[in-house]
Parts: sequence; structure tokens; C-alpha cells
Amino acid sequence: MTRIAILGAGSWGTALSVVLSRARTPHEISLWARKAELAETLHRQRENTAYLTGVRLPDGIRATHDMPKALAGADIVIGAMPSVHARAVYTQALPAITKEMVFVSATKGLEPETHLRMSSVLAQVLVKAGAAELSRRIAVLSGPSFAAEAARGDPTAVVLAAQDAALATRLQEEFSGPSFRLYTNDDVLGVELAGAMKNVIAIAAGACQGLGLGSNPLAALITRGLAEMMRLAAALGARSETLSGLAGLGDLVLTCTGALSRNRHVGVELGKGRKLPEILAEMHMVAEGVDTAAPLLALAREHAIDMPITEQVDAILHRGQLPKDAIREIMDRPLRRE
Repeated sequence: MTRIAILGAGSWGTALSVVLSRARTPHEISLWARKAELAETLHRQRENTAYLTGVRLPDGIRATHDMPKALAGADIVIGAMPSVHARAVYTQALPAITKEMVFVSATKGLEPETHLRMSSVLAQVLVKAGAAELSRRIAVLSGPSFAAEAARGDPTAVVLAAQDAALATRLQEEFSGPSFRLYTNDDVLGVELAGAMKNVIAIAAGACQGLGLGSNPLAALITRGLAEMMRLAAALGARSETLSGLAGLGDLVLTCTGALSRNRHVGVELGKGRKLPEILAEMHMVAEGVDTAAPLLALAREHAIDMPITEQVDAILHRGQLPKDAIREIMDRPLRRE
């Protein structure tokens, strides 16, 4: 029986533990929580009352704050922590990592300080620890997947990306279940970039709603947001068809329109005139787009890629730009061909 260790007991890590417990292939699953009190709650109450209420943890899932215990005997290690904590968590895990393990990054974001994708952060940690051979056994899980819906068994389709086709196929078979369908892809770069970029566009989508705007601007925002996502992805070497698939367009539509989107929620509240620190103080979960906008914009400028929506979101988040003024600046840009 395959042993899976999930690092991160937020909404997505918890949901993945539930989803994978239903997979066609039987698993032993451990769920590592960064906070000891959360691990104790999960163990005792069998419910993540902090991040995923109303979903019972199957009895076979072991919740723990002890990293070596979580990783002991693991065949597959899934990283589901916020991007800002990824390097620290992977570094903490190093002493318990073995050469038999394979890794799946399920975090959508960029490391704020380095602008690195999550698989690159993990690879860097492994290489520095003298385990460079393990960096070739990293896959990425992404796509349109609200944690609450996946956990309750709503049909969900996602992407499993790895440069090693055999690894992707193995993980696809391991993770697939009655309501969880996975497609493989070898464009790891495109899948990860899409997962990071769509969160920023979702903040803009939420701001439109917060301003009381209708469907016209939302449709334009999603379409033009996808266009700038494609521009940066292509400049960095990703494939355009990846951005048209589940990890790109699929996740973009979900995050920009779904009421469960944390990034969209931040945008809605900003559109209503509230300040970012106040909004974030009320949230128990991380909105990845808040920390991703600045590194994403830095990448775009480094490669001379025009990303006007991302630029305005960054200005709203970090430079005091009003959402209504951001929209006006976008609408007043020079006219051009599509």
C-alpha cells in the first residue's frame, strides 16, 4: 500500500487527504500541520474546523505536528503549504527525506523573495542538501479545484505535470478516484505559472464586483487576463496550449467567478473601499495572489512583457491605487489590435 505524506493542513491539504482517501488505489495518508494545536484538533475531532468545516476526516488519515512521524515510510510527499512557507517547510522536512520518495507540489504561487516557482524552490532545497537526484522526481498538481467542493466529492478535473512521463502516469493512477480526474502534462513551467498568475487576475475580477460592475467587464477581464498570462508564459518558455487548458483557462474562470475564491474575495472587499490589512486580518486562509502580484510583475518587467492588469493589481495592493482609477487607466491605454 502506498504511503502519502501531505505537508500542510490548510483547506487544500486537508481536502487532498480526503480526496486521496477515496482513490481507486488504497493509501496510507498522514497529514502534517504546522501548528501543534491544529494537529491535535484534527486528531481528536476528525474535522478541520479552522480551514475546512463540515468535512469529516476518514479514520485512516493520521494528523500530526511531528514532521519525522509524518514522513516515516512515505512513498509520495505532497507539498500543500502556502508559498511563503514552502522553503521553510521543505527545509524542515529534509532530515526525514529518503531517496525512494517522489514529490508533488500542490501550491499555487511564487516565492516572494526569489520569484521562483514552487517546484524550483523544492529542487533548490534538495540540491543544497546534496540530494540533487531527487529534484528530478518532482511533479506539480494544479487546476480548477476549490477545496470544499473536491472534499465533498464534486466531480473535479486537474492537471498532474512532470517532466518524467512515467512519473506523471504513475501519480495519475495513484491519485485518480470516482470524482477526481487527472490529466498529465509535461509542461511543468506552464502549469505552475498559470496557477500563480490566475490568482492575481482573480483579485481584479473581485474588485469589479466590489465596484458594482456587471458581466461585460468580467468577461473582458478574464479574456485579457488570459492574454497577458499567455504572453509571460510564452516568454519564459511555456506552451500556449497549457494556458488554454485546465491549469490556465479552467482555473482562471473558476477563481474569477467562484464565490469560494479567496483571491476574488480580497478583490471584492478592495472594490468596496476597504484597506488590504483590514481584509487580510479577517481571513484565516492565505490569498496567494496578494504575495504573487509583485514577483509576477518583476518577472514581466525582466522579460519586457506588458501585463497591465497585473500592474494595476499590484498598484492597488501595494501603492494605494483605487480600483476605480485602475480600471480607468486600463481603459485609457492606447488602442491596439487584439
